[in-house]
Amino acid sequence: MKKQKVSDEKPGLVRRSVCPITNTLDILGDKWTLLVVRDMFLGKKTYGEFLASPEGIPTNILADRLKRLEQHGIIDKTPYQQSPVRYAYQLTSKGQQLSPVIKEIIKWGLENIQGTKAAMMDRNK
Repeated sequence: MKKQKVSDEKPGLVRRSVCPITNTLDILGDKWTLLVVRDMFLGKKTYGEFLASPEGIPTNILADRLKRLEQHGIIDKTPYQQSPVRYAYQLTSKGQQLSPVIKEIIKWGLENIQGTKAAMMDRNK
């Protein structure tokens, strides 16, 4: 199958197909990415705050996921310290659109996986 260039994101990104599920999973479909997005909905903004999450994301994976989310326009980063440069991360409007997806995953987990508990997400998002 020939890969297609992505026109709505940064140059150099390619698609495996035109299937929306395939393309969404290529961005969000690993065991870490949605946890980073979840943490942003919970108010976390800095690299250190993401590392403090109970799931224990490795530093190299966190750096990669933040870069991937930025490449796809889901998050933006803004420097908050100059020496060394450190960034605060925030969801873009595109990233904010993931709120109902995250909430439905939470709902499904609460209803179908015994012993799960939900962290409170901002209900206005």
